[in-house]
Amino acid sequence: MSRRMPRSPRRVGRPTAGARAGEKVKDYPQLSVRVPPDIKTTVSALSKVRGTSQWHIITDAVECYFRDLPAAEQATVEEFVRKRSKRKER
Repeated sequence: MSRRMPRSPRRVGRPTAGARAGEKVKDYPQLSVRVPPDIKTTVSALSKVRGTSQWHIITDAVECYFRDLPAAEQATVEEFVRKRSKRKER
């Protein structure tokens, strides 16, 4: 006779897939952009090859673009972000 270990109950549905632990993608603001067909195809292909979502590909691309900016432009962008965050807190 074999002993079975009690299983913990499985959660129904897919696990949360936000950028940070506990975040849900459905809670993120949406962004709509028009891109040339070849860019859309490239994003789709990258998503399939990397095994990740298209929003993650775009997020990574923006972060890489930001890191490649000169320090002065990075500081300017960060200042815009800070100002925007302060407005949302009000």
